[in-house]
Amino acid sequence: MVYIILGTGFEEAEALIPYDLLRRAGIEVRLAGIGSGCITGGHGICVSADCTVEEMGTAQAEMIVLPGGLGGVASIRGSAAALAAVRTLYRDGKYVAAICAAPTILAELGITEGRSATCYPGMEQEMGGAKMLPQNVVTDGRIITGRAAGAAFDFALALICALRGQAAAEKTAAGIVYRQEG
Repeated sequence: MVYIILGTGFEEAEALIPYDLLRRAGIEVRLAGIGSGCITGGHGICVSADCTVEEMGTAQAEMIVLPGGLGGVASIRGSAAALAAVRTLYRDGKYVAAICAAPTILAELGITEGRSATCYPGMEQEMGGAKMLPQNVVTDGRIITGRAAGAAFDFALALICALRGQAAAEKTAAGIVYRQEG
C-alpha cells in the first residue's frame, strides 16, 4: 500500500500523476487527506481523498508520498498525524518520497541529513545537510525526492521502480507512451 498525503493547496500534478501511474502498475495506492474528504489543490481542483491521514494504516504501508505545493506542504507541516506517519514509515525502513517543496519536510525531520536529494530550485537552503543534486529525481536508499511538477512522470516511475522493479516501471512507461528526451 502506498499513501499519498493531500493537504489544501497541494500541487495536483505531483499527487495525481504518481497516483495514476502507481495504479497502472498494479500497486495499491490511497489518497490520504488532511481535513475534509475533498481536498482542494493549489490550482482549484478538488480531489476526493480515500481516507484521512488519521485513518492511514502505516503497518501495511510500503511507501508514503508527499506532493509539493506550498499550501499542501504547510498543511502537512501542520498535521501531527501526517508527520507521525512519515516518521513511522522512515523508522520502519519503508520508502519515503517527496517532490518539489515537500522534501523540505523530510529535511526538517532529519530524514535527508547526509543523504542525496533534490527539491524545487531555490529551496536548497531549506534542505539542511542534504547533498543536493540538480536532477529530476534522486533515489538514496529508501528516500526518493523529485524536483517539481515537470518531473512528476519521472518521479512516479522512480516510485514504481523502487516498489516493483525496473521492468514494471518500463512497462508502465511504455503503456502511456512515455520516454525521456535527451
